Amino acid sequence: MISYKRCTEVNVDTIFQAFQIGFSDYIIKIEMPKEFFVKRFFGPEGNSLEHSIIALDGNEPVGLNLGGIKVYEGIKTLRCGAFCIHPDYRGTEVGKQLFELHKEIALENDCKQMFLEVIVGNDRAINFYKKKGYEKVYDMAYYSHGNPSEIQGIIPNALEVKKVDIEVLRVLENEIADIHINWQNDLDYISQIDGQVHYGLFKENKLMGGLSIHPKGKISFLWIAPELRRQNIGKGLINHAVEELGIEKLVINFSNNAGLLGFVKCLGFTKDSISQYEMYYTFA
Repeated sequence: MISYKRCTEVNVDTIFQAFQIGFSDYIIKIEMPKEFFVKRFFGPEGNSLEHSIIALDGNEPVGLNLGGIKVYEGIKTLRCGAFCIHPDYRGTEVGKQLFELHKEIALENDCKQMFLEVIVGNDRAINFYKKKGYEKVYDMAYYSHGNPSEIQGIIPNALEVKKVDIEVLRVLENEIADIHINWQNDLDYISQIDGQVHYGLFKENKLMGGLSIHPKGKISFLWIAPELRRQNIGKGLINHAVEELGIEKLVINFSNNAGLLGFVKCLGFTKDSISQYEMYYTFA
């Protein structure tokens, strides 16, 4: 008999086991130690044990729906941070019940929407979400650059680049309020990434731009004041970070942003094969 429990009622080993078996044949190979899983999925990803559901057949985990709640782009949102079913239990009621319980959590907490990301090509999952009322809103693409030392830009003498705390970049939240930033690139998320480096671009102590980047090369946040754009200053900010951190490869992902798309193409980034949809379920 299948039972469903909040993840607060089981141990981490059981949750990790459900995750491993559920993603064992995923479109992208996922391998990670338990410690990394816990740190990542219940850290930056924003999931909580309280808002996550596990399905059990006896003592055997057969399904998992991780969830996390926060105000995202001004709307209280329940995000599905990972949804997976044991291969032998797909096509049964397990997935439907996990979805319904996930929805109940959203309603109990007065969420106005639910949200998830799904890899393009995972048609079974996409069709399932559509049947349940999710709609695709954004296309998220991934780009990479294998030789970032060739990116050259300009930081005029009137501007200064400084390493800053993440809270300094939060000053820009009003400036970017109308720009869609995907969940894994927003400031709440990147504030929890170990080793992340943040740069501020200043003119007479006024913040005119910012960059948040990991020493391994993942660009999470980049913004330049409109009056400074198209002057190679964005390139210069990236070049500054590449040289200072010794970065050998850059990666970036973003959703439906024509300006950023043109920028990365101009820098010589190439589009990766992976892409995702961002899907929303909105409560009336």
